[in-house]
Amino acid sequence: MTQQAAWNAEHYHVVSRPHEAWGSKVLGRIPTGTYRTAMDAGCGTGKITKALLDLLPEATVVAVDYSAAMLEVARAEYAEDYGDRVRFRQLDLSRATAADVPERFDLIFSTATFHWIHDHDRLFRLLFDLLNPGGWLVAQCGGGPNLAEARRFANELMQRAEFASAFAQWNEPWIYEDDVTTAQQLAAPGFTEIETDLEAQPTDMHDAETYRQFVRTVIFREHLAAIGNPDQQKSFVEAMVGHAGGQTPPWQLDYWRLNMRAQKPLV
Repeated sequence: MTQQAAWNAEHYHVVSRPHEAWGSKVLGRIPTGTYRTAMDAGCGTGKITKALLDLLPEATVVAVDYSAAMLEVARAEYAEDYGDRVRFRQLDLSRATAADVPERFDLIFSTATFHWIHDHDRLFRLLFDLLNPGGWLVAQCGGGPNLAEARRFANELMQRAEFASAFAQWNEPWIYEDDVTTAQQLAAPGFTEIETDLEAQPTDMHDAETYRQFVRTVIFREHLAAIGNPDQQKSFVEAMVGHAGGQTPPWQLDYWRLNMRAQKPLV
């Protein structure tokens, strides 16, 4: 993954309600079948891992995330309830190879993770190799025009004299692919039964404080890490909040989700 800023996992566990809603819908896209082993790829603090365990009562789930802090919260929240049905493992999917993962899976599930990984061709080759024959990849991440207005205004802020030096060497931490490109990338390693689509998911943050905390913890934490100076960080956040409050409707994030489902052939 390209991002380096540490996640505030405990805060993320509280503010990540939109991710729970998206994850619940993605769970409904898992094909009917028998799943003995599953991976939650980018499990965060484990809220969707819990839902996956409940949905697949016969499965063992390996929940992976690159963030040790996220895994610590997930383990504390859910390990005791699910015992040996769940294992938590630190793994950077942007760098890992199939040799780094001892298990093979009937299902690889993921929400709100793949847009943090720039090389999707490499990622999909890895996931293909980690699936058992007949196994499914069911995932969702940011895609297409995701957060276009928030990103547009953030880019405007980054050019201002107050912030420009902090972003002199800036590279975007995300990649938002479209559905056609993603289908082609999934086909390359050999996936079949490929389905991809882009889905608008405008998300109401309701008020200034909720928007403020979401900006700090989730969307623009990489930007704030680049800025470094606490006063300038606050100025950046408050500018984002002020802009969002002046939009119609206010406090709304223009999320777009990229859905994907594909199968590894039996032979």
